[in-house]
Parts: sequence; structure tokens; C-alpha cells
Amino acid sequence: MHDLPPLARFGDLVAADLRDVTSDPAALDSTGFWAVVADFEGQLVCARFGDVRREPVPAAVPGAWAAPAPGDWSSSLDRAAYTAGVRRIREHIAAGEVYQANLCRVLSAPLPDPAAADVDALTALLARGNPAPYAGTVRLPAHGVEVATASPELYLRRAGRVVESGPIKGTGRTPADLLDKDRAENVMIVDLVRNDLGRVCATGSVTVPALCAVERHPGLVHLVSTVRGELDEGAGWAELLAKTFPPGSVTGAPKSSALRIIDALEPVPRGPYCGGIGWVDADRGTGELAVGIRTFWIDRTEPGGPVLCFGTGAGITWGSDPEREWEETELKASRLLAVASGTYEESGRTRR
Repeated sequence: MHDLPPLARFGDLVAADLRDVTSDPAALDSTGFWAVVADFEGQLVCARFGDVRREPVPAAVPGAWAAPAPGDWSSSLDRAAYTAGVRRIREHIAAGEVYQANLCRVLSAPLPDPAAADVDALTALLARGNPAPYAGTVRLPAHGVEVATASPELYLRRAGRVVESGPIKGTGRTPADLLDKDRAENVMIVDLVRNDLGRVCATGSVTVPALCAVERHPGLVHLVSTVRGELDEGAGWAELLAKTFPPGSVTGAPKSSALRIIDALEPVPRGPYCGGIGWVDADRGTGELAVGIRTFWIDRTEPGGPVLCFGTGAGITWGSDPEREWEETELKASRLLAVASGTYEESGRTRR
């Protein structure tokens, strides 16, 4: 909706009065409060706001979000193409080119009323139907950014010189669904995140305070680890992003090989999905960026008209079963698509 003012919302933190927009990450170490959206492909938008306050997420207003119909969603990779991609990644693993790679697909649906599509109204729906620790809105339509996220995953948290990441690897409906493969995958990605942070943190300062903790989220459970370090002297947000982006949990290991495989197998860009979304308070030296998963965004550049997009994926290892990995992508998407399409009920059931 182009006549709505720019806005950013992260939990109960709301930012208005847009002052500046830049793609320079060094700005995050200047002054002011910034909303940040980094596309998986590397495009960065940093927006400085002058009015920052705390207020509860507004209640979802019936009819405020014009939802796509449940049957209108299409996928960049269908079941056959996705499972073929899983098999191809296993071939790369067998050849010794990669240990793990994340394979993702982008779902899209036409917006029934593009002019009235407000991602903040969608955020209000998500807050009710799928509460998440890093939920938020970034609404900058003039700059091509309209994002509503219900991310459960921490990409980077910073307090002064201390930085922390919380990679997620391993997903199931219940803890009993989690396999040895999930734990092995988590440990592998923790090693990658340790290496990434080690490139910008003081030698010996990188630690793992928590490894493979089970976290419950709406409709599923995850294995989550915590990696922490202390930034090198002279290093700031620009160096931190340069050395750790894209997030390791949504790429693979080794990261460079995984990115080449992703580029070959995924037919469309991921955009904000699997990027970084969050806020930085440059005055206080603090910030919190989530991994852009469980995230919706509006793409108004499609030739056929504006569409609502959503990404879902899974980490592929040698132990991956192609059909199980497809089902994991379905599990991650089902509840959120139901919320966005207006078919999710408080009981947790989805209306057919």
C-alpha cells in the first residue's frame, strides 16, 4: 500500500518518521535507530527512523488483510523438482563437494487487492496465529521493501563488542521426530557459524554456550544452538555482515560450495527469505537481526501484478530422504500459509 507511511515493528518496538535510507552497512555504527533488511542475494536496505516507541502489536482487525486464496499458491519447485534437487545434493555430497546444503523454494500467490495490502496487518495476524521471538514488520514501499516476519531464528545479536548467533537445524512436529541426522546437521552448522564469527571476533573469544537445545515453536520443535564471540577492535556491522552473511544455517557447509549448488538448483532468487531482518540502535551499540525465515514479502515487480511471497526449505545431508525433506518444507509452511490465507483457527486446526 503506497500511501501508508514507512514503518518498522519488532515485537513491541515501533519506529516511524523515516529520516534516511542507505545500503551502506557502516551507517549502522553511526547514530540513530535503524531497521535492516538484507536480501539473501546481498541487497541491503537500512532505514533510519526518528520516532521509536514501545506499544503492543495491534489486534488483528477483521478484513484489514486481504488474503490470497489457499489454492492460489504456486511453488518455484514442485514436489518432483524438489526431491530431484535433494538427490542432486546427495550426489554433490558423495563427490566430496559439500557436507550439507539448504534447498529452498519460494511460494507465491496473487494479492486480491494489491492497493490495500499492508504487511503490518499481516504481522498482526501472525502475532495471533504464529507468535515468534523475532516477529516484525518493515514497510518501505517506496524502496521495494514490504516484509512481515515470524522468524524463530537469531542471526546476529550485538551488545557492544559481544555478538551472538542462534542457528537452528533440526525440525519435527515433536521432540520424538528429531533424528541423529538432525543433531549431526546442527553440530555441522554450529562449526560453520563458529568459523564465520571467528573471522571477525577476537582469537579465542568464540564459544558455544548451548548446543542442540530443543525449542518448542507453534506446531513444531527445533534444535537450536548458541554461538558467541567478542568483536575484534575496529570491527563493526560492516565487517560483521561481510564475514557472516548469508547466515550459515540457511546456506550449508562449506558455505562457498553450498552457495554454488543453491544457485544451480533454485530457479528464483530468495529475496528477503533467508536473509537478515531486524533492528540496530547505533546510539546504544545494540542490535538484533533474525534469519529471514517464516517470512512473507510483497513483490510488486512481477509482470502479472503484485504477489505475496513466502519461502520454505530444508537442510540436505547424506542421510536425507527426499520425500521426508519435502514434507519438512510443507510442515514449515502449512501453519503460516493458513494464517496468511485466513483459514487458520485458534484451535490450531486448519479449515478446509
